[in-house]
Amino acid sequence: MPGDNRTDPPSLGTERETLRGFLDYQRATLAMKCEGLGDEELRQQSMPPSTLSLLGLVRHMTEVERAWFRRPFEDNDAPLVWSDKIDFQAAYDASASTRAEAFAAWEAEVENSRRIERQADSLELAGYQPRWDEEVSLRMVMVHVLVEYGRHNGHADFLREGVDGTVGA
Repeated sequence: MPGDNRTDPPSLGTERETLRGFLDYQRATLAMKCEGLGDEELRQQSMPPSTLSLLGLVRHMTEVERAWFRRPFEDNDAPLVWSDKIDFQAAYDASASTRAEAFAAWEAEVENSRRIERQADSLELAGYQPRWDEEVSLRMVMVHVLVEYGRHNGHADFLREGVDGTVGA
C-alpha cells in the first residue's frame, strides 16, 4: 500500500475535536485501503455469494454520510445516491461503477458532512433521522458514522489483502 498519509486523531482535545479527528482518520483509512488500485481491482468481490468489494464499500459509505448528515440536518427527503428506495445494500453492487465516479460522490458527501459539523453551534444540534423516525444529536451521528467506518474498514482490510496481498494499517 502506498504511504500512510493519515493524520492521527488528537491525543488531547475537546470532545468535538476528538470525534472529528477519529472520524477523519477512519475516512482516510478507507481511502488508503483503495490507493494504487484500478477500477477492476476495486470491483474485485470477496467470495460468493457476497458482492462486497472495496468500490462497493466506498459507495456504501457515501450513502452512510448522506443518510446520517445530510438527511437529518439539511434535507430529510434527500435521495440516496445509488438507490431511490433507501436501500443501503444497492451501493454494494459496484460492477458497473468506476473509481472516479464512486470517489467523486464519496468525497462530495464527506465535504458536505464536514460542513454541517463545522457550522453546528454544538454537538447537541438535533436533527430528524427519517430512517429511525426520531430526533438525533450531531454527537450521536458522529459516533454512529465513526462506528460504521470502523466496521467497514475491517472489511476493507480483508478485501485489500485478497486483491494484492497488502496488509496493515
